[in-house]
Amino acid sequence: MQKKSYFKGNLRSVKKRGDFIMASPYFIKTLINKTFSGRFFFSKLTHYPVIGRIVDYALFDGDDILYLPKDKTIPVNASVNQPESRMVPSLVVDHFIRAANYHWIMDFCICRDSARCRDYPVDLGCIFLGEAVMDINPKFGRRVTSGEALDHAVRCREAGLVHLIGRNKLDTVWLNVGPGHKLLTICNCCPCCCLWKMLPTITPEIGGKVSRMPGISVRVTDKCQGCGTCTKNVCFVNAIHVENQHAVIDEQACRGCGRCVENCPNNAIEVIIENSGFINDTIRRISNVVDVT
Repeated sequence: MQKKSYFKGNLRSVKKRGDFIMASPYFIKTLINKTFSGRFFFSKLTHYPVIGRIVDYALFDGDDILYLPKDKTIPVNASVNQPESRMVPSLVVDHFIRAANYHWIMDFCICRDSARCRDYPVDLGCIFLGEAVMDINPKFGRRVTSGEALDHAVRCREAGLVHLIGRNKLDTVWLNVGPGHKLLTICNCCPCCCLWKMLPTITPEIGGKVSRMPGISVRVTDKCQGCGTCTKNVCFVNAIHVENQHAVIDEQACRGCGRCVENCPNNAIEVIIENSGFINDTIRRISNVVDVT
């Protein structure tokens, strides 16, 4: 009965768009598992102009993906003008889950599964929202309610994972779903296996499509003792280093995930809220590229 229900829903979805899409076969997962370790090599190839343009168009065209800082790294009084007592980045994730009419949870994280992660749960996979989820191969995961998706997001945060959210064409390609503006990706990333660890080696034109949450920045304070803890498998993009016994953040490279803030033993790094409307600004920005209803 489950397969029949999936087929009917899938057929309704593709008929509505006037085209026919066949979900990716399960063996695509095996192919990704076997090639995932080569992502750094392939990312370097994008610096060759022709290859870079082809890869950009084929896999990243129209993308806008944001790292969300971990909730515990946001100052309690960050948004004194907001009615809520504390404005935290996870509210962005919760907003889109509640607004969406279609919810899908992957049974695995393709990155951690490929890298055979031992530090974070492999079964806490991406959340996909939007009409395009109707085309995902049911062997990859399952349709869920908004409540189940919210609970999944909470478990991901409790496991220490970082949310990335936005339009990611790469997901529409490997899942073979569409259209792209009908699929919102919510990744739950660990610092050891994340696909986007390739950002320091990929072309800036592509890397710039994965950015920090608007309205925030990260800074090192005078409390820093230069211990180097923040440089040891903490930053996704190697945006922090020690110079003259003091940590230094590369503002261009930093995606604002807040892991350095959380891991500093001296509480010497902090997230700065530059705009009290950073939550609403983020929601508007994502809504401009993806429709989840």
